[in-house]
Amino acid sequence: MTSTRWLAAAFTVASTFASSAMTTGARAEDLTLCWASWDPANALVELSKDFEAKTGNTMHFEFVPWPNFADRMLNELNSGGQLCDLMIGDSQWIGGAAENGHYIKLNDFFDANGIKMDDFIDATVVGYSEWPKNSPNYWALPAFGDVVGWTYRKDWFEKPEIQAAFKEKYGRDLAVPKTFAELKDIAEFFQGREVDGKKVYGASIYTERGSEGITMGAMDVLYSFGFKYENPDKPYDMEGFVNSPGAVAGLEYYKSLYDCCVAPGTSNTYMSEGIDAFKSGQVALQMNFAFTWPGFESDADVGHGKTGYFPNPAGPNGEQFAQLGGQGISVVSYSKKKDAALEYIKWFAQPDVQARWWKMGGFSCLKAVTLSPDFPESQPYAQTFLDSMAIVKDFWAEPSYAILLQASQKRFHDYVVAGQGTAQEALDGLVKDWTENFEDEGKI
Repeated sequence: MTSTRWLAAAFTVASTFASSAMTTGARAEDLTLCWASWDPANALVELSKDFEAKTGNTMHFEFVPWPNFADRMLNELNSGGQLCDLMIGDSQWIGGAAENGHYIKLNDFFDANGIKMDDFIDATVVGYSEWPKNSPNYWALPAFGDVVGWTYRKDWFEKPEIQAAFKEKYGRDLAVPKTFAELKDIAEFFQGREVDGKKVYGASIYTERGSEGITMGAMDVLYSFGFKYENPDKPYDMEGFVNSPGAVAGLEYYKSLYDCCVAPGTSNTYMSEGIDAFKSGQVALQMNFAFTWPGFESDADVGHGKTGYFPNPAGPNGEQFAQLGGQGISVVSYSKKKDAALEYIKWFAQPDVQARWWKMGGFSCLKAVTLSPDFPESQPYAQTFLDSMAIVKDFWAEPSYAILLQASQKRFHDYVVAGQGTAQEALDGLVKDWTENFEDEGKI
């Protein structure tokens, strides 16, 4: 995803598009679904063949590589384009999409078809569907649950000689870290160590500057150190919350992890670079979104029991949170095929379809799937997914989120990677940047 400023849209959109059950008598349509180009999208193509068979509609897909996804699709929405009938858009887009009339409001459709938001993981409803947040106004159906978690080389952790060396140095067994302090110990232990005749490094973390990478990585740590976006009792009041002592300590920790424990040449890394580092055997630990986990399980080098998974560890005071990822699926307001697009959403929301979605590598948000008794054993990473989704927080979903993101990208990268200034100065500057933005919008 790249930072793209939402433009004002002079469109008004009716909020009521009720549709009853799928009807075979309806005229068949050619629908286009827009999403990012990645493995889950390929799985959705296969899954959607069932929708085509049941409805007679034909599905087409417009998939854009992640580095260009936001620019391409936000430009499409901002221009009122009719390429996309359905959009699986990022969680941060929901505020702008609602306020600028890009998505249709789905409340009446959900009510008419018995689709209940209580049936989906609570955090995904807030993150992917609601605007304003924590209000019963829905603009998307949770489509793909995602969260930043960790993978580790389980096979390395189990080597007797590595276990003995770690215990000798730290006085405890080498195990999945429960705190960020323990995680750093493990990363430092592996940094420069020889494993299976190859020099390895401690961790792969997000440092990318151009889109959202370092913000997703740094926030993944800062939440557990006490960072808050604003005063819970006074919206957009950020002084002492964004730059609290805990937040400063969290940013200092993130820089220390970068300074001590990453591979050379990793000053601009995000999802794909993390995948490559882990699959190639460069690192013992890897920060990345959960969508990467199915690929590791099937990989010839790190799959089949060699990889383990764990949720984001706790901070120094025991707080434990993780950065939310993932997307909801929406009907684009400029589509001329809204009824057929709503049919797709109704089909996609069915429990049997959601169960198949999970089995095919899609991360279902439906509680009937994720809370079923056999879910934790359905995949090696299933329990970690559940544990992680229970502790998520998300970045601003304001219409001006891209401007807010540009500010954090610069402040975090300048401090963590470029070594400019202090953590306190970086966060003080971020308060200044964000405050000016909300003042310009008249929200302060």
